[in-house]
Formats: sequence, structure tokens, C-alpha cells
Amino acid sequence: MAHKKPEKSMSDVVSIILAGGEGVRLKPLTQIRCKPAITFGGRYRLIDIAISNAINARIPEIYVLTQFLASTLNNYLLEAYQHNLENQTHIEVFSPEDSPHGNVWYKGTADSVRQNLSYFMLHTAEYYVILSGDQLYCMDLGDMLEFAKEKDADLTIATIPVAEAEARRMGIMKINQRLEITNFVEKPQDPVTLREFAIAPEVAEKYNAAHDMSFLGSMGIYIFKRQALIDLLSEDPRDDFGKHLIPTQLQKGKTFAYIFDGYWEDIGTISSYYEANLRLAENRFCLDLYDRTRPIFTQSIHLPSPRILGSTVSNSIICDGSVIQAKEISHCMIGLNSLVGDQTVMKDSILMGWSPHSNRDPITIGSGCLIQKAIIDEGVSIGNHVSLTNKHHLVSYDDPWLSVRDSIIVVKAGARIPDNFHF
Repeated sequence: MAHKKPEKSMSDVVSIILAGGEGVRLKPLTQIRCKPAITFGGRYRLIDIAISNAINARIPEIYVLTQFLASTLNNYLLEAYQHNLENQTHIEVFSPEDSPHGNVWYKGTADSVRQNLSYFMLHTAEYYVILSGDQLYCMDLGDMLEFAKEKDADLTIATIPVAEAEARRMGIMKINQRLEITNFVEKPQDPVTLREFAIAPEVAEKYNAAHDMSFLGSMGIYIFKRQALIDLLSEDPRDDFGKHLIPTQLQKGKTFAYIFDGYWEDIGTISSYYEANLRLAENRFCLDLYDRTRPIFTQSIHLPSPRILGSTVSNSIICDGSVIQAKEISHCMIGLNSLVGDQTVMKDSILMGWSPHSNRDPITIGSGCLIQKAIIDEGVSIGNHVSLTNKHHLVSYDDPWLSVRDSIIVVKAGARIPDNFHF
């Protein structure tokens, strides 16, 4: 008879989720909401991923640090979690106005933790897990903690093997065979520097890093020992973990790399957001939303199952509450409560859906429309016989209702597109 694997104890751990990002490169999606509040997968918010990883690891205390357009996230967190968790997890939200320093805006990731450190230290936790509120991944944080304890690490950084193109936009580690980090560089562009940080062949083989993925990139996920975090924030007054404090900690030693071999995506641009959503529809190298052992938690919304009438649907996800009368839906993500009229064809597109706290109507698309390679934000109403195909092959464009980013059409929240409009 097989014995159940004992659960890892997380009673000496708290999690801090950094959710204050403005998301400049994600505009216009971040014009009305902060980056971690953006809808993902038709029904979730980006912040749900980090929170779910912490909940699934049974971390009892979660602190969320918000800043830009904080109310768009604070209201969601209140409705989704603070009154609806059946487990023993406690979630608390901090904005700059809650800081002991008195409404001083956070200047960076490390500064946000420093400003609230006196409150965090009221907890007796020995380890602090710091997560980003705008990444996609499913990680066993308990396993990472065990690794940190085994190495007696003051700081453990989650890393992932990446190719050269990705390495140029990440913090890159050099490690020894004990997985201790010996050097770190932020977003290296020089080919000579890159070669110096390539994973040694024996390390790559030991940890199954593929031949064409020869660098270790930081995932922005950290586990600090309590005193190490206090000392580092005190000794180095600068603003960011990746750019400033991690190199300082390396000089002190006892910093290790935890190598993760699963799916991870940092949602930083319109194209990365678009591709990550549509990979879910393809079920290709994407976040696994269907893993029952590690569910993704979100706000409970009571909607009926989707109704699909006379439509051809392929490689798509259609969320609850939607009524689809379209002629064809192909390679699409259709969010909550969306309405698509008859004889409409949608391809390679995302309807971000509806949320009860946005005070916007559901997305509606009229009859006889053609929509290709587009993101339709909340509350959009599209009339009949509208064509959104980027017919002039624009890479970038802006007007009051439409934008184009990386050749992807973005219809802005609340837009009203009239009948017979062609773009």
C-alpha cells in the first residue's frame, strides 16, 4: 500500500507579492487598471497566479503590495479572497498610503518591502517568499523552501534555463556545481559577457538544461531568511532587488539558484499577453489550468454554462455566461459573459470578458462581423458588419478607441464601434 507523501510544513513562512507594477508596455490594457489586475484566461486575473501558488503551498500569511491604480486591484482582492477563503490562509493588502512612512510611493521592488518591513516583522516567520504579481507559472514553493533550508541559504533565487534572446532581457546567474550563485548580471547585451554566463556543460547535463537554453535567468522569485532580508534592506538603501540588492547579497555569499524546469512567462508586453492567452486555447506550452492538484483560485462568479448556437468552434476556450451565435470561432479566448452575434467570424482573438466590479456591460459583438488578431477589452460594444483585420498591416497605431501593438489590434475598454466600421 502506497503511503501519502507528508506535506511540507510552511508554518514558518510568509509570502510577499509585489503587485505595484504600472505596466507601461501593456498599455492600453493598463490605462484603466494596474498590470496584476488584467484578465487572463477568460476568467482569472494575473494576480491570481501568484496567490494560488502561495495558497497551494499552504503559506498561512500573504501580503500583497499594490500601487498604480491600486483600487482596481484592492477591490478585486477584497471580493475574491478576503471573505471567501475556506482554508486558513490570511491575505492582507498594502498600498503606499498604508506605509508607516506616510503615503510615500514605492520607488522599486526592494523599496516597497522596506517601507512595510516593520509590519512584516511583527510576524515570527523565519523565511519570506517574495513573488511577482504578474507572472504565469505553477511552482511547488514548498520544494523551493526545502532546497533553501538544505543549502542553509540566506537568499534563494528561482531560476529557469533560457535561450540567448531571453537572457538579454533578464537577470542572468553564474553558478557553481553546488548551485551557489557566483555572479549576476542584469539584462546583458554584450556577447562577451553573455558567453561568460553560459551554463557549464556538466551543470547543464545534471539539471537537464537543453542544449540551446544555456543561461540561467532569474524568475524574480526569492526566498530570504528573515535576518538576511532585514540586513540587506538596511545595508543597501537602493530601490530594486534585481538591479541593486541581489548583487550586494552575492558579495555576502550564501546565495543559491533553485532551477525550475516548468512553464514560466513574464507578462510584459501586449504580444506576450496575447500569445500566453491563445496558447491556453491550443493547449501548447502554456499554464496548466486543469491541474486539479494545484488549482488556480479566483473570484467566484455565478454564471450559467456557455450557450453555443449553430457555430463552428475550434481550438478555443469559451467561458461561462457567454452566448455564441457566430458562424465560426477559431483559435480564440472568449471571456466571461460575452455575446457574439450570428454570421460573425472570429479568428486568433481574445475577448477579455466581464467582471462584476468593473461597472461595465458585457462585451457584445454584432452580426456579420470579421475579427482577426484582436484583443477586445471589457465593456466594448461592436456593431453589425464590422471588420477588424488590420487591413493596412500597421505595427503600431493609436486613436481614442483603437490601438495597434506588435500588429495586434486592441479595442479599448468601453469602446463603441459603429455598424459597417472597417479597420
